Amino acid sequence: MRIVASAAVAVLLAGAPALAAPERNDPVSEKIRKERQALEKLKDEIKEKKQKSDEAQRKEASVLQELEEADHRIKLRRDDFVRVNEKLREKDREIAETTASLHRLRERIVQREGSIRSRLRLMYKEGPNGHLKLLLASSGYNDLQARLASLRWISRREFQLLEGHRVDRVRLEATESHLLRVRGELQGYQQEIAAKLAAVKEERTKKDRLLARVRSEKVMYVKAVEELEKSAQRVEGLLREFEARRKAAASARTAPAGEGLARLKGRLGWPTEGDVVALFGRQKHPKFDTYIQRKGIEIRAGQGTVIRSVSDGVVAFADWMRGYGLLTIVDHGEGFFSLYAHASKLLVSVGDSVRGHQPIGEIGDTGLTGESTLYFELRQGGEALDPLAWLARRR
Repeated sequence: MRIVASAAVAVLLAGAPALAAPERNDPVSEKIRKERQALEKLKDEIKEKKQKSDEAQRKEASVLQELEEADHRIKLRRDDFVRVNEKLREKDREIAETTASLHRLRERIVQREGSIRSRLRLMYKEGPNGHLKLLLASSGYNDLQARLASLRWISRREFQLLEGHRVDRVRLEATESHLLRVRGELQGYQQEIAAKLAAVKEERTKKDRLLARVRSEKVMYVKAVEELEKSAQRVEGLLREFEARRKAAASARTAPAGEGLARLKGRLGWPTEGDVVALFGRQKHPKFDTYIQRKGIEIRAGQGTVIRSVSDGVVAFADWMRGYGLLTIVDHGEGFFSLYAHASKLLVSVGDSVRGHQPIGEIGDTGLTGESTLYFELRQGGEALDPLAWLARRR
């Protein structure tokens, strides 16, 4: 019986590979395996494409963001240019001072050489025993002492003359060497200035190309306008927040932001010199047949022209704002605010009290603009006012 059972187990074990083989070669199983492989490959492709899509979306910047990044790069390059240019001016001043010092040294050396030559001629005429002859010609003891004192003074004077001449010669050589070194440094700074200026121009060209696309491609223009409207909404939100804070702190405030501008309508000082190149109100694009509602005016002026507060107030905002570039907002009290955009430099900080006509910044080309302009707004309780109705009439 045991023999039969053992034989049966042996037969089963021997037949196991034969039974398993058809399962491995089963067409259905092979198809399922291939489908699984294809599915895994498809999942990998989807994952890879999603990663690329996410990366592309991260890299894709808005129009105003690209402009803001360009503005930051331009500002950094201009700051470098200003820094090197200041060093250049310092070297110019140093060269001027060193040259003047050289001129004085050379004049003094010429004078001392003239005195030395005169003294040598006199000594030659007196001969080798000139001093002895002078002493022997004395009329008495007191006269002898006086002549000795005179000779000692002459001797000291001659020594000082010669020593001064030697020292001036040493100084002259050192000053001439210093002048050569400073001129070399000046040349280095001049080369660096040229490089910095080229970098500024390169960054400015990149921004100009982007602005050209905004002006020439309707899709880009519409997108920029939409983003600018969002920035404008953010500014309006800030103004509402500032006004709410002002009202909340009105009872505790010891120094009010100002008395408002109502009494100054038509008499406000201009925020800068220059020509008004864009007016307040609804404006039509000359190419795309679209309209925008302009809430301020644009004033064209040279780069670096001073921006002035139109009246007394407190600085409520002074920083970058997308689309506006460097922006300053001044709270004049009673719900009145003035906004100054596209600056190249801010001269005030949040919380600073300012007076009418006080410099608060310098005109630049930051934000959505391709030239040196000041974008200026007036607001009352969040409502945009036509600045030309409030600014003093120009003669």
